Formats: sequence, C-alpha cells, structure tokens
Amino acid sequence: MRTVATKAIAMERFFNTAGPIIPSLHYHVPPLERLDCEELSILIRQMKYHVMHAPRQTGKTSALLALRDRLNADGEFHCVYVNVEVGQTTREDVPMAMRTILNALASEAHATCKDTMLAQIWPKALDRAGGHEALRDS
Repeated sequence: MRTVATKAIAMERFFNTAGPIIPSLHYHVPPLERLDCEELSILIRQMKYHVMHAPRQTGKTSALLALRDRLNADGEFHCVYVNVEVGQTTREDVPMAMRTILNALASEAHATCKDTMLAQIWPKALDRAGGHEALRDS
C-alpha cells in the first residue's frame, strides 16, 4: 500500500487519473459502493473464480484495494493485492518471473497482514515445483 507524505500546508483534493485513489487526496466514488460485496463474499467463501473487467481508469484497482482492506478488517482472511506485471521485466525467464512475483506476494503479505509465512515458504515452493507450478504448490 502506498504511503503519502503530506506537507504542513493543506493540499486541495483533485481528480486522480494515475493509479489507485488516495481518499484523503482524491475526489472519488467510494470504491465498494460499485461492487456487489454480498455476491463477492459468497464467491470468495466458495473459493470460486471471479473477474473484474472494466475500461482503464474506472476504479478497478481502487475497488480491489478497498475489498482487500474490508476482508482483512473482518479478520476471516489474509488478503493481499499484487500486480504481477512485475514479472514482465524478466521476459521469457519464467523461473525469474515467478521468483519476482512470489517475492512481491510475500512482501505484500508482510506489509498488509504482518504475515511472514509466505516469505519463508516461497523459495522452497519454487525449488520444488519450478517456475510453472510454484503458485499452485504454495
């Protein structure tokens, strides 16, 4: 989650067009108001896939971050948000891409949930299962 250093002077709120909203800085529609949280809760508890699809800059990431925070606040789940595009820098090196993604996942789990378990297990999962299966094995 991003942290924002604020100056001593009050900043005026503005419309954000570059990434997730920061409620204290940006005008916005509350992200969870646009989701059917009850239906999402059912899908999550049933461990079913669900897809959020919408055009660019319509609030998908902000909604996922708000959903993550809500799920974590309820205490039933440890939920993190990771953008797997970090693996794109490795191009065709799948093991290195998976190493990058798993490390990002472990870092976010620690930062968001104070959970260190993933940091301890992902190297072993990558060694055991290889780049193509490490996420399934974890």
